[in-house]
Amino acid sequence: MTATDLQHGLRENAGQVTHQLIQVMLVGFAIGMTRTVVPALAESEFGLERGSFLLLASFVVAFGAVKAVMNFVAGRWSERIGRKRVLFWGWVVALPIPMMIWYAPDWNWIVAATVLLGVNQGLCWSMTQTAKLDITRADERGLTMGLNEFSGYVGVAVAGILTAYAAEWLGARVGLLVFGMAVVLLALLLTVVWVRDTLPWAKAETAAHRAAPPKSLPRYPRGVSDHPGMGEVFALMTWRDRRLFAICQAGLVEKFVDALMWALFPVFLVAQGASLTEVGWIVGTYGLVWGGSQLFTGRLSDHVGRFWPNVLGMWICGVGVAMVVMGSGVLWWSVSAGVAGFGMALLYPNLSAAVADITPPAWRGSAIGIYRFWRDLGYAIGALGLGLAANLTGGAEAAFWFVAISMFVSGGLLFWLGEETHPRLNPA
Repeated sequence: MTATDLQHGLRENAGQVTHQLIQVMLVGFAIGMTRTVVPALAESEFGLERGSFLLLASFVVAFGAVKAVMNFVAGRWSERIGRKRVLFWGWVVALPIPMMIWYAPDWNWIVAATVLLGVNQGLCWSMTQTAKLDITRADERGLTMGLNEFSGYVGVAVAGILTAYAAEWLGARVGLLVFGMAVVLLALLLTVVWVRDTLPWAKAETAAHRAAPPKSLPRYPRGVSDHPGMGEVFALMTWRDRRLFAICQAGLVEKFVDALMWALFPVFLVAQGASLTEVGWIVGTYGLVWGGSQLFTGRLSDHVGRFWPNVLGMWICGVGVAMVVMGSGVLWWSVSAGVAGFGMALLYPNLSAAVADITPPAWRGSAIGIYRFWRDLGYAIGALGLGLAANLTGGAEAAFWFVAISMFVSGGLLFWLGEETHPRLNPA
């Protein structure tokens, strides 16, 4: 198939889009299996001392630091060797994870397994996102990102619930081993047999833009080389372009919420008397609302733009986090988690779509990789911050306030420095 035969669009590439959605759901399963059982049973199963909030957060810090670097690497690597190869090696790295958790004699093994999980997530989730952006049109980016994150975070939520039941039926270690090995082996098989490399679509889009620029020209950064190096792209994303800086800092801070929901929310709920399956459903509500709402919020931004969904999403998410410690009971915690999940659904696909709006296809893979570097570094910075807040006060409640305030401040920065990026609504 030649470059001129390659068509862009969700409908035109329905088969590959479906395969990539299955892939990102499996990526969500891989991280979701550590969301409920591992932190909730850190003391009883993995020997972590009660009240060791910083040590408890350490596995999320390790995950975030490693995933951030791998996002950075994956974007550039995928432009050299293709998206499919990066996806394949990401799954190969995941093979030892379930066995390491099953064997783990102490918490250090959990941290080591989470390092490998960070490599897996950085390579695989980045590629599912980049691949779908390669093969869809500019006016479908919000919907495309919504579908991607819907599939991934429904996977995270469902895995958290299923592994809670598996731990009760089979024991924590065996339940995670069986679930984890099934996920990784299935993902590897599907990658080899059905996934196609989408790099040719990105090259075809670049050629088409040069031959006939689109009517609504995006507001690309000015004064950039045709084929910028990694240093130039990193500078643009991090400080040279105020819009991209605003998006990156918002991405970094919103991961504070996910770090909280992963590291401390299950522990907080268990301390309040919730059972393991109740914890699974409460934390799962956050993921299910987040994932399910993105089917709507991603498409919404294709019509109304990215700016307001992103800003309002930051603030609504912060409200949901603050609500957790303002009441009690399974219903209250579930509603609070749902509010946080809806705020996340407004911002999560649309921050990525905003990056894709204003970065040319020739270096979009690198730009998305650098955005994801900063975003997932938020796991490490956020986990460290909330661990310190909880450690200094001796209670998990301070961590919730630290995250909620951070979201309000970051949303304010995005409002001040950002702008509408949708090329139809704010063209060059």
